[in-house]
Amino acid sequence: MSELILKAEKLDSADELAGLRAQFVLDDVVYLDGNSLGALPAGVPGRVDDVVRRQWGELRIRSWEESGWWTAPERIGDLIAPLVGAAAGQIVVGDSTSVNVFKALVGAVRLAEDGRDEIVVDATTFPTDGYIAASAARLTGCELRPLDPAEVPGAVGPRTAAVLLNHVDYRTGRLHDLPSLTSAIHDAGALAVWDLCHSAGALPVGLDAHGVDLAVGCTYKYLNGGPGSPAYLYVCSDLQSRFDSPLPGWNSHVDPFGMSPSYAPAPGALRGRVGTPDILSMLALEAALEVWDGVSIDSVRAKSLALTDFFLECVSAYVPEGRVESLTPSAHAERGSQVALRCAEAGTVMKSLIDQGVVGDFRHPDVLRFGFTPLYVGFGDVERAARVLGEVLA
Repeated sequence: MSELILKAEKLDSADELAGLRAQFVLDDVVYLDGNSLGALPAGVPGRVDDVVRRQWGELRIRSWEESGWWTAPERIGDLIAPLVGAAAGQIVVGDSTSVNVFKALVGAVRLAEDGRDEIVVDATTFPTDGYIAASAARLTGCELRPLDPAEVPGAVGPRTAAVLLNHVDYRTGRLHDLPSLTSAIHDAGALAVWDLCHSAGALPVGLDAHGVDLAVGCTYKYLNGGPGSPAYLYVCSDLQSRFDSPLPGWNSHVDPFGMSPSYAPAPGALRGRVGTPDILSMLALEAALEVWDGVSIDSVRAKSLALTDFFLECVSAYVPEGRVESLTPSAHAERGSQVALRCAEAGTVMKSLIDQGVVGDFRHPDVLRFGFTPLYVGFGDVERAARVLGEVLA
């Protein structure tokens, strides 16, 4: 087994992203839960302190202009844009993922051609997306049709208004084929809405290149924005002039301080705004995104695949045969940045792992999830995690 330790040391020595680890606040635990909550970037506490003490404490209301609070949603959106393959001016940050799913899905139905009365939703989706899709269907008079993503190309048709899919399955880590599925949706005359919560910051997305219509995502996983950090909404430039948000607010009004009783939407992505931005969380996110300066998302993807390959190799070597089953596809083209293992008594096993300094998470009823954030996870972490898992299951 020492061969795997030596291999981990060799891989770590050749890792071009290894230096980024110093930009995070980490302790001696192996943290493999960045697919739920990313680690704290070291520059965030000082920035938040400045926002609280100086911008809020001293400048107060002046900070809406002097500290750039008012423009933060679109400014931070432009920082996220290159990480998901989008040009500037198409992403606005604010609200939660759930609220943005609602905006995107209802907005997509309103953009669809007359006579289209069906919303297709990923049947394997995170529950909230399903709840929102059902509510959107009731609101718009559409029929809701849950489908496995693989079924979409043969099932969408002239009735389909919009399709809501997850780029990466939150349970299994399966990566769905965004380019081909988007193309199939467009061939049917429908609009494609993608949830990027488990892919943004871990792998290339290519929103513009693949013609995605609308997309949403959270920022507290691979983007390390902090607990409850604001989500984002992408509306492609071709649709912005016609995007009719179901949640119009004073912040998205063309003249927000005019206080008009009638609504007139702002141009561009700004019409995705609703109410007053959550400035503390918003600016913490902005500071967190600084770690991405000069980082190639392609390099991140390459390391992610190497980490997950090595983890599966180590699990095979350390874990007694038959104790776990990988639910995550082995093919790189079908794998996100996590590994999900089916395991008897998974909840108890994960508690034991955490007690021994390996932090992943448990999904009911029998899934161990391990998320690999390439900015701060190393190959030595991977070897140690698999070795401890083997010891727990021995």
